[in-house]
Order: sequence, then C-alpha cells, then structure tokens
Amino acid sequence: MYKGDEFMWWQYLIIFLVLILISLVVVKLNKKNFTFEINKLVQYLGGKDNILDSEVNMSRLKVTLKDITLADKEAIQKLGAKGIVEIDNQLKIIFGPNAKTLKKYISEMK
Repeated sequence: MYKGDEFMWWQYLIIFLVLILISLVVVKLNKKNFTFEINKLVQYLGGKDNILDSEVNMSRLKVTLKDITLADKEAIQKLGAKGIVEIDNQLKIIFGPNAKTLKKYISEMK
C-alpha cells in the first residue's frame, strides 16, 4: 500500500464517525422537541386535569375532555394536526403515525 491510500482510509473513517455523531445529535434533538410538543398538546387540550380519556384509532387520537371550551383547536392544528372533529365533549384529532405515541405519553402524564 501507498502512504496516500493509508491517508485516504483514515479520512473516510473520520468522515464516517462525524456523520454518526451528527445523526445522534439530530435524533436527540428530535426526541426533545417531540416531548415539548406533547406538553404543548396537553396544554392546548386544557391541561392534564381536563383530559378524561384518550384512545387511538389508526392515525386518530380521540380525547374525551371535561370542558371542551378549554381546548384550543387552532393551536392544536398548528402543532401538526391534519384535522380535528369535535363531537360533544370529544376531539378526534388526526396526527398520522404519531397518534399512538401521543396517546402513550398522555396516559403516562395522568
């Protein structure tokens, strides 16, 4: 092997390690943002004491509330909800694949 080949191998190794480090940082930041978004969602639903029950059906999060007037549907929409349907004291919120994870975190908060 030539000295130039050895040097290139180390360069590739360093680039690979830097990419792994960047990937880990991005994943960590996204996890923090997701937790922050869940806290905001609970706040926009009127707080954890206003949430009586939550269920998940595919991509929809169904939340039963004590007082539906405390829910800020416009703010929930800004969090990324693709749609919101209000029926009596329930909100059916379409969140896509994150709905199941959101329900899990909401249940853990209660």
